[in-house]
Amino acid sequence: MVYIRLCMPNIANDQLRTFIASRWSESILPTMQEYIRIPNVSPDYDHDWQANGHMLRAANLISDWIDKQNVAGLTKRIIQSEGETPLIFIEIAGTTSETVLLYGHIDKQPPLDGWREGLDPFTPTLEGDRLYGRGSADDGYASFSAITAIKALQEQGVAHPRCVIVLEACEESGSYNLPAYIETLTPEIGQPSLIVCLDSGCGDYERLWLTSSLRGVIGGLLRVEVLKDGVHSGDASGIVPSSFRIARQVLSRLEDIETGRVLPQEFWVTIPQERQGQIAEAAVVLGKEWLDRFPFVPGMRPVTEDVAIAIRAHTWEPALSVTGASGFPPSDRAGNVLRTFTELKLSMRLPPGVDAKATSEFMKSLLESNPPYGAKATFTYESPAAGWSAPETAPWLAATLDAASNEFFGHAPAVMGEGGSIPFMHMLGQRFPQAQFVITGVLGPESNAHGPNEFLHIPMFQKITASIATILANVPTK
Repeated sequence: MVYIRLCMPNIANDQLRTFIASRWSESILPTMQEYIRIPNVSPDYDHDWQANGHMLRAANLISDWIDKQNVAGLTKRIIQSEGETPLIFIEIAGTTSETVLLYGHIDKQPPLDGWREGLDPFTPTLEGDRLYGRGSADDGYASFSAITAIKALQEQGVAHPRCVIVLEACEESGSYNLPAYIETLTPEIGQPSLIVCLDSGCGDYERLWLTSSLRGVIGGLLRVEVLKDGVHSGDASGIVPSSFRIARQVLSRLEDIETGRVLPQEFWVTIPQERQGQIAEAAVVLGKEWLDRFPFVPGMRPVTEDVAIAIRAHTWEPALSVTGASGFPPSDRAGNVLRTFTELKLSMRLPPGVDAKATSEFMKSLLESNPPYGAKATFTYESPAAGWSAPETAPWLAATLDAASNEFFGHAPAVMGEGGSIPFMHMLGQRFPQAQFVITGVLGPESNAHGPNEFLHIPMFQKITASIATILANVPTK
């Protein structure tokens, strides 16, 4: 896709780069290092998060940093309803009449095992252009990027729209605290003409990547029970079926065990023609190296080596993962006992456009109905998150994105869907149907969100921040 280039004489781009780089080394880096040290794991993974106080520590750290930036026209408060995670709400008066809503989150995924020697999830480690630590790229950087972009414009006297920044602390748990906050804050937010989300990924670090779609997700627990008490496997095997085997049989109703293809049509949609074209273009840009970003064990290969097919599966097709298990003793303490139950934590990714709530109920019925041998099968799902697909990009935004990517990256922007979920985007799309969207992020090759060795790619942070400043400076006034 070819966009008309914009000329932006009101921004001194070299000065913009210098300001962002200086602010990074003098102020952002040391504060992000402090942030990484705080184990503010999202509530789903730290049930004692309130007593531990880490989430409020992280919110106060970021809030204090914002105060020190002396952004003109900025008002801010930390909101925390009883029993809910805090939210940082920021309003920055604009020099134009439009409103832009910017979004990020401060909660983190759990630490996870497997960090390489010399790295620790809550110990910041700077290696070359990479800042390692949990939450660095997903997405603790967002508040620093948004505030720095706006401050950079003010330093040059460049006009910018009114900016509202929402930094939540429950995203990694499905944003279940956020709807009530947004409902209360809607009169203060107003009607944004542009929504910027800094919680996404990038196919490489060579260009500005725009996320055109997000998959939804159904998370839940499948539990299969066969006995009241564990019994000797030599006595029971062949008579009492294994709860694990029954769980496998039940799951085979959902997916083909040979290919991983999700079987029921209720989980599928027709991919729009525009998205199919974007998939083909992204496959050319990324090449087969994109498939090599995963840390495969020697001899392991991906499901497909066709990059376009892989991107399609990653963004617009359903997929089932088993992400946890209970009912199993550790291998070194497992006796010859037929276990009473097997419990599996499931994550079902949904294409954009699938009704997440209705599909959750369908999935529950499918897994629970008529279990083999009359075993007890229950599926308890969490709040399902719907997928999202971006509206058609306005000409001014397409031209601005093209100009920013060419200026700060040296390449035209690229567009691709993401396989993960950002529940807030679906909510915002419904609430503000006329708004344009820019969803981008720094999570590129090897950055490993949610996994070990997560890092922030520092040049990517600085280039995205400069791009956000450029976008804000070019929001048209109606």
